[in-house]
Amino acid sequence: MIGRIALGVEYDGSGFLGWQRLAHGNTVQLALEQALSFVADAPLAVTCAGRTDAGVHAGCQVVHFDAPCERPLRAWLMGANAHMSHAVSVRWAVPVAYAFHARFSAVARRYRYRISNRPVRPAIGRDYLAWERRALDAIAMHRAAQALLGEHDFGAFRSSQCQATHARRDMQQIMVRREGDEVIVDVRANAFLHHMVRNLVGSLLLIGRGERSESWLAQVLAGRDRTLAGPTALASGLCFLGPVYPARYGLPAEVSG
Repeated sequence: MIGRIALGVEYDGSGFLGWQRLAHGNTVQLALEQALSFVADAPLAVTCAGRTDAGVHAGCQVVHFDAPCERPLRAWLMGANAHMSHAVSVRWAVPVAYAFHARFSAVARRYRYRISNRPVRPAIGRDYLAWERRALDAIAMHRAAQALLGEHDFGAFRSSQCQATHARRDMQQIMVRREGDEVIVDVRANAFLHHMVRNLVGSLLLIGRGERSESWLAQVLAGRDRTLAGPTALASGLCFLGPVYPARYGLPAEVSG
């Protein structure tokens, strides 16, 4: 078909320099565009819901592109997968109106950060986990994190390379829980700043280890000073679960709300 098409894309970010196409090096965007261009037999560019850094994974990144030629939806799906490494997989393809934009139509983004919390480092799944050998108090981390809910200036948790015009974001949900030897942090906001989730997790780890009080996180948020927050957590533990769009766009349930 000819028209605007949205794709749901899953990828293991371990071997990539991030999402965004670069002048050098392997990126997810480059791999996907090359595969789709092969199917189209013409150059093709995609737009994503949210860029991810080197080593960060995605469960359902959403992209859109304008098809330059007539192809069945199955061709965009199966053809793209046939011409990419197994680290990237297009999970679904859906026709959308030209008014749909993968980035600007999203009303929220969701991330998950996973921490292996045991005395010895993990072997299985190590590319998808951070590791903390000291015992973490997940309940204290969760209680402290609730101070971040709502619209705030998150300048204390943005990287120095962040290109956003302002640091105000609406934190819609943040949950910390323990599942066996794992501590899991789930966050949802209208949008995120560069390194925001990893900087938040780095600060929560200090609370979980008992090095900072639960009230400290609210003080850091109010101070808007990156030097007062915790270190940036490793990229390996972070996964972009996906964006959320209004139901009127007709996308799969996992990205509609």
